[in-house]
Amino acid sequence: MATDITDTGVQSPIGEINKYDFRTTSKGVFKAKKGLNAEVVNQISDIKEEPDWMRKFRLDSLEIFNSKPMPKWGGEINLDFQDIYYYLKPTEKQGKTWDDVPIEIKETFEKLGIPEAERQYLAGVKAQFESEVVYGSLQEDLAQKGVIFTDTDTALREHPQLLKEYFGTVIPPHDNKFAALNSAVWSGGSFIYVPPGVEIEFPLQTYFRINEESMGQFERTLIIVDEGAKIHYVEGCTAPMYSSESLHSAVVEVIAKKGSRCRYSTIQNWANNIYNLVTKRALAYADATMEWVDGNLGSHLTMKYPAVYLMEPGARGEILSIAFAGKHQHQDTGAKLVHCAPNTSGQIISKSISKDGGRGSYRGLVRVEEGAHNTKCSVVCDALILDPESQTDTYPYIEIMEPDVAIGHEASVSRIGEEQLFYLMSRGLTEAEASTMIVNGFIEPLVKELPMEYAVELNRLIELQMEGSVG
Repeated sequence: MATDITDTGVQSPIGEINKYDFRTTSKGVFKAKKGLNAEVVNQISDIKEEPDWMRKFRLDSLEIFNSKPMPKWGGEINLDFQDIYYYLKPTEKQGKTWDDVPIEIKETFEKLGIPEAERQYLAGVKAQFESEVVYGSLQEDLAQKGVIFTDTDTALREHPQLLKEYFGTVIPPHDNKFAALNSAVWSGGSFIYVPPGVEIEFPLQTYFRINEESMGQFERTLIIVDEGAKIHYVEGCTAPMYSSESLHSAVVEVIAKKGSRCRYSTIQNWANNIYNLVTKRALAYADATMEWVDGNLGSHLTMKYPAVYLMEPGARGEILSIAFAGKHQHQDTGAKLVHCAPNTSGQIISKSISKDGGRGSYRGLVRVEEGAHNTKCSVVCDALILDPESQTDTYPYIEIMEPDVAIGHEASVSRIGEEQLFYLMSRGLTEAEASTMIVNGFIEPLVKELPMEYAVELNRLIELQMEGSVG
């Protein structure tokens, strides 16, 4: 039972204003009723004209979601799942140029700087607004080399065999409650296939924007990097601030085949009313390298633990994450490395900053399976607390089934010292400038791994967070 979208009008901002805290008066073409049930799932499948196997996959996933209890670990989830819109179709079709995109949506992404970034340094862009990708591009030379970069719905129609071979194989619906939720109502996201030996010089990017109040966004991303290929994928996310909660629950699956290299960089800057419950996992085969670079700002609660399963000898996984927890925020983040084969290696570097009563939690797993001898892995998790009201927790799990391994774990918790502030302030800086400089130095290992434009943006976001200006 659907209802048409009506203009919501521009509302007064709630809370503090920042670059991302604006709302678009958008006229969509279809909006499902609030709530989650089989009717809504069937409705999504009908609109997308999906094959029977995908409809069954969705309905089975809904049953799994309903049967699984809420996690008893992580953050507190006070979310009414029947008070969420699970599908909103903003346009009739995806634009091939920005002029094809409705002007109000185009202006949204112009405010976010996406077309400009596309012109300057990206090899291709997807822009998702609510439940659907509204714009997509890919450099012509990459398409001629056989690179596929499209949204997952289009991939289901145009590359059904390739999608079906890998979809849900890395993260099946029964993996966890929110993977099941995404599997039931997924829409949009990215599908990327890089043929053997093809190296993509510039990053591909997808930008996700939630605009509507009480909205759920459930993109599904699948990346297949074939033997000897190389890719850097960049993902950004924002939403305006509302007084009611919204939900973002994505699933990201990556397959890095023999000798390939995949870097997946994310900078999320959600509004403080968002529950950000995401599952990301990669399989790395012989001599492949998988890198997650993960930045988390904003949201009411984030639960996200990018994982790499090292499947064959020589595989390497690197995970670099940062979380900034401000007032009324809980960043429950971390990483997982699972060594399934001998001669594999990995590294986790996790940093959190807590401010104004925020809570940052590191939750990580390093597991060495039986037979995975000569494994090497190091974990470093550092927490910086900026005031007495804030909190940090560390939950490291290390499970080793093989004696011939080298595993290291370091953890530190620190506060900005008065001596550090005094030193910098004696050089003419204000207290705020001095604190920001210390925090920027703390996150420097992550920033230097980002494309320059993203590094500049992350530094600016941190500065705004330090001023208490970012929602």
